Formats: sequence, C-alpha cells, structure tokens
Amino acid sequence: MSDKISGQQDFVLITLIDYKGSVPQALGAKAVVNEKGLLDGTVGGGKVEARAIEFAQDILKKSDSPVCQMVTWNLTTDIKMTCGGVVTFLFEVSRNKPWKIVVFGAGHVAQELVPLLTKLNCHVTCIDQRSEWLEKIPQAANLVKKQAEHPKDLVQNFSNDCFFVLMTQGHANDLPILAEILKQHHEAAYIGVIGSKTKALSLKSNLQKMDFTEEQIEKFNCPIGLDFGNNTPIEISYSVIAQLLQQRDHLALSTAAARV
Repeated sequence: MSDKISGQQDFVLITLIDYKGSVPQALGAKAVVNEKGLLDGTVGGGKVEARAIEFAQDILKKSDSPVCQMVTWNLTTDIKMTCGGVVTFLFEVSRNKPWKIVVFGAGHVAQELVPLLTKLNCHVTCIDQRSEWLEKIPQAANLVKKQAEHPKDLVQNFSNDCFFVLMTQGHANDLPILAEILKQHHEAAYIGVIGSKTKALSLKSNLQKMDFTEEQIEKFNCPIGLDFGNNTPIEISYSVIAQLLQQRDHLALSTAAARV
C-alpha cells in the first residue's frame, strides 16, 4: 500500500479472501478505505467495490464495530451483477487513537526522553516548575510544554487513557503528583515514577499514610523502564520508552481481543 495511508487516520483494509465462480479480481486483492472513500488498491471495481467501500464506511461510523468482519456476497442476488460468482471479503479496522504521554519533570532524563518520544506517533505533554529547563527541550509538532508552579494541579486536565511518567526533582515533588494521579486516574493506562526500589517503598509508605488502598498503590510502577542498559539519562530513556511501547501494545492487543 502507498504512503497515502497515514497512521493519523482511521481506515479499513478490505481483502478478497475467497471466491467461487466468476469474479472481477484475484484472490488476495486489497483496498484501503477511509471515511471519505477509496484510498488505495482495488477489490474489483464497479458495483462490488462500491458495495465494499460503502460497507467499510459504515463500519467506521460505528465506534463499537468489531475490528474484523468477514462478509460473503452473491454477486447476482446481493450486488445485482451478472458475473454469477460469490465473494468473501475480510474487513479489518484500524483506528487512530492518539497515544497520550504526560511527563512530569524536565530534568536530565526528560531532556533525553521527551525528544525521543516526539519521534513516535504520540502526543507528549511535558510539565515542570522551571521554565528554563522546559525551554531546553526542542520544540516539536506533537509536544506541549507547560510551566506550572504546582504541577499536581494540572492532573485534572488529563484522561485515563494517558501514560503518566513522573521524573521531577525528587521524592517530595513526585509524591503530590502521584497522589493526585492515583486519586483521579488510578485506572490510567500507565503510571510510572523514576527511582529505586527503596524510593518505591517510601512512596508506598507515604501513600498508605494518606489512606490510599492497596489496590490504588499497586497501580504505579517504580522503578520504571525495562531491565537493560546503564544509569545514564539516554539509556534510562530508551528503557522507559521500551516499557511504554510494551504497555501500549499490550493494551491494544487486549482491547482488540475483547472486541472480536
């Protein structure tokens, strides 16, 4: 398929997976359709393709449509063609749901992490009390930088599908932000705090004293990142991104399985 297909749009991939008799395309023929119509490829042209395009567009209009559907049409009775064949199409839905990552802190690790994140198909928000540190992070089309005297006050502006990464100046700054996230978004896609196992125990102890439940406390990750590399900011960043990608893909698979 061509570069006309972008990860920024919803589309349906149509594949001719079976046929009987006379049909206008070969087995395996593919077409890509978005809400406006045919983007690329062909599954036969004419009436059968028009019906497939219409069917695909109807799928995109319904947010609860299954991610995969198989449809069989008799070209004579269903499509009103004279071919006399039977076709079976597989309709596979790809929806672009923005991957939202919120990074609290613009320190040394964030200086490496945030620019790397902006190279991915995601939307990044970076928040810090220090405007001078935020200014050091290069601008990007998918990056929003926010200076806030009390970063925890911005937690309410985000949704449960966000990935939250906390890497502020230390425990005292991370704790109020983490507490606010757990109050408002304990079902968030990902909550992670940079630090050691000792810091994790300290955070959990503090949260217990703040009357958070064990279920809420278990929702955050600390340390963060996959277990590879050293403790330099760049290698920490790669390990954190690997974990974020791993969690993103796990959630996508779980959601797809639930909808089939």
